Amino acid sequence: MRTSTDVPIVVSAPSKINLYLGIHTEKDERGYHRVDSVMAALDLADTLHIEPANELVVLTEPAVDVPMERNTAYRAAVELARAFGFEPRAHISIEKRIPLQAGLGGPSADAAAVLVGLCKLWGIDVHDKRVDKVARSIGADVPFFLHGPLAYLDGAGDCLRERFEPFEGMPVVLVKPQDAGVSAGAAYARFDEEPCPLPPLDPMIEALRNHDGDAVCASIANNLAPASCALEPQIDDVLAWLRAQQGVRAALMSGSGACSFALCDSLERARAIAAAAQNLHEWWAYAATMEKSGATVIES
Repeated sequence: MRTSTDVPIVVSAPSKINLYLGIHTEKDERGYHRVDSVMAALDLADTLHIEPANELVVLTEPAVDVPMERNTAYRAAVELARAFGFEPRAHISIEKRIPLQAGLGGPSADAAAVLVGLCKLWGIDVHDKRVDKVARSIGADVPFFLHGPLAYLDGAGDCLRERFEPFEGMPVVLVKPQDAGVSAGAAYARFDEEPCPLPPLDPMIEALRNHDGDAVCASIANNLAPASCALEPQIDDVLAWLRAQQGVRAALMSGSGACSFALCDSLERARAIAAAAQNLHEWWAYAATMEKSGATVIES
């Protein structure tokens, strides 16, 4: 196997929020729901350090209670190597900042960052169609993180349909009850028991095409939220509190939860809300801004 560099590669793996998430009742041949999704990357990010090694090793800090072989980052490395006829040899360490079971896409972001970093390490064109195929095989959100930026995806939420000018720097506050978590599988199972009607998609797409922030705030929607709130009622508490805060333009649960976000009129207000969430309620909170790209090599 040829490597393009022997220097350790550092990759940023940004989180995401769903400005729109529409789950359809019908499923594809893989058993995945049809999904319409609009995602925006945030500056809250994991950091991956990738370097050549004699075998594949994936470590996380702090450690997660998942066998290494089941980690999405590990699977991404194995499948990328298989797609190009390589042996998956690399040492990958992940500094985790994105909370798990939050709807912020942490595992998918890490998988995309592995693909970006290993493409650099192994001399692969990241735009090769085989890389995108690997991304889709790992998880529905991975293609978004692989390409970025603000985008609309359909299929199972893994088919990129349209990109938009990012609202780079737009303030966002993230809030999640400290011990709350919702698995995507459990949320979708609950949705199947009691489906929620699709929210209108066209107003969001039109707002994005016009780069109209006020219209985006008026169009955010997520019909998976009732299912996740039924599993984790604290999400409703967070959303009600966020919507009552000064400077909040709109608030919504992200993905399958359990994290909610609020679009704010200033970063100062976002920071104040995050501090209040932590101090008054002992919730996890983070004042973020929207980013312009997905997984990115920041040092090599």
